Amino acid sequence: MTTSVFTPTPASIPPRDAGLRLRQNPDLPVHIHPLNPLDFLLRAAQIYPEKVALVHRDVAHPVHYTFAVWAQRVQNLAYALIKAAVKPGDRVAVIAPNSPLIADAHFGVIAARAILTPINTRLRPQEVAYILEHSGARLILVDYEYTHLIKGTNIPFIVSNDTGKPGDPYETFLSDGRKFSGEKGWAGLDADSDENTPCVLCYTSGTTGRPKGVLTTLRGSYLAAIANAFEGQMNSHSTYLWILPMFHAAGWTFPWASVFAFATQITLRTVNYTHIWNHLLHSGVTHYCGAPTVQIGIINDPLAKKPPQPVKAIIAGAAPTPHLIAGLETIGITPIHVYGLTEVKRDQADPPESALTCCRPMRSKLMARQGHAFATAQEVRVVYQPAEHSKEDELIDVPRDGKTLGEIVTRGNIVMKEYFRDPEATAKAFRGGAFRSGDLAVWHPDGTVAIMDRSKDIIISGGENASSLAIEQELASHPHVLEVTVVARKHIKWGERPMAFVVLHPQHASKWAGRHHDFADDLKAHAKARLPGFACPEWVEVVPELPKTSTGKILKTELRKVVAKL
Repeated sequence: MTTSVFTPTPASIPPRDAGLRLRQNPDLPVHIHPLNPLDFLLRAAQIYPEKVALVHRDVAHPVHYTFAVWAQRVQNLAYALIKAAVKPGDRVAVIAPNSPLIADAHFGVIAARAILTPINTRLRPQEVAYILEHSGARLILVDYEYTHLIKGTNIPFIVSNDTGKPGDPYETFLSDGRKFSGEKGWAGLDADSDENTPCVLCYTSGTTGRPKGVLTTLRGSYLAAIANAFEGQMNSHSTYLWILPMFHAAGWTFPWASVFAFATQITLRTVNYTHIWNHLLHSGVTHYCGAPTVQIGIINDPLAKKPPQPVKAIIAGAAPTPHLIAGLETIGITPIHVYGLTEVKRDQADPPESALTCCRPMRSKLMARQGHAFATAQEVRVVYQPAEHSKEDELIDVPRDGKTLGEIVTRGNIVMKEYFRDPEATAKAFRGGAFRSGDLAVWHPDGTVAIMDRSKDIIISGGENASSLAIEQELASHPHVLEVTVVARKHIKWGERPMAFVVLHPQHASKWAGRHHDFADDLKAHAKARLPGFACPEWVEVVPELPKTSTGKILKTELRKVVAKL
């Protein structure tokens, strides 16, 4: 991958023989090294100082930084935050698309011993105002395109024009940080002595109420990042493409995982499929992350073809269908299906390769499972749900028969510390001594877990539990379906029946123009060959698009409102 001619600002150039060690607490025992993802960047700058770390190309002012230069910029940011009166434990909000600003913040805020609070750029101003107020943000780092989200705020803010040039307010902020440092360098910054110190505060999407603040620690972030790099088989020859927003659950920890692996990162401000395919075909991209809806767009883009190098696609955010997994494999992209929540940093990966030596349809179905626990996580369990209003907290495993429905629970290294300023929600989530995901699943004899549904999405039809996810996976195998989702609709005889909302594939939409009722019959026939009668959709509606959250999850709450009026 070639990079354009670019000269970093003078303040970004590290001094000769710059030290790359934080000031350590002398009272710590010799055998204790508190885990901190900031160490990944210092190590990379020491081992690969001249390797390109960060590339920001598809913009008016392209930039690229080596690990040595990037580490200096992160150091400048830490000192700038301290100069701005940010104290350990303070929250620093960041509102930015994938760009050097938010990549810097994932390290610089931690270096200042503050708590990074990335905010979704797709939220409305009132939602951003709530998060800023709830988090108690001390300072805001904001990209120039998103200043409207903080209009009228009383919180100090720094704007980045995303130029990397002198005169940019963010660059001035970094330069002032360098001056404030007095060239004390990294040795003038204190290493955190407690690895259980909170370092990131991410807010849930809030689809069922106010978003909750998920507080995670240095230790949890460090170990989750290592697990992601290991499970994704990333190394110094890897190139990671930023399609997933870094504000989404701290980029699933890949801002740190990529640096741990010494990989080069390429940032994209928007999900632009032309840019994505340009990088997949010409920039040596080996890894990227994306929710299923983004992956669908990638494989159906007119530019899609097999990349010249192996590419691994990490899929999470929602369960991918076997059809999507097979589609990725068809164009030479290896899918890595992982499972997690904002509260649990990517907790599971695919079934092991030994379980996948079979025909493609069966491989795809196996890979659509949520798999086994990550390397640095404790075992994921599926337990019986307590009866409503029950005070019994004991966790009892369901049989590993692939049939008995239970709730996914987990605990350990990569689970959140707590919900910020919400002890009641924290206690509810940790009931029984484990994090309760709210996801219903079965446990297979080989130890793999397969999600069947969110507890609120199960359709109870004639006394039978129908998994909306299982229904969606079978409907998605229809060759004319691009996207599909299923919700419960009231039925006089059966109590509830499934209703499917379908987006047709662009290549086949014309065939069904003016004949959506015929398509509905065709899809129902397709379903009857694959699903029990109680799980077959009673109603099918073709729609131009599905309502989604700002992070790409389908908003079933909105569809339920539509169904309630029918």
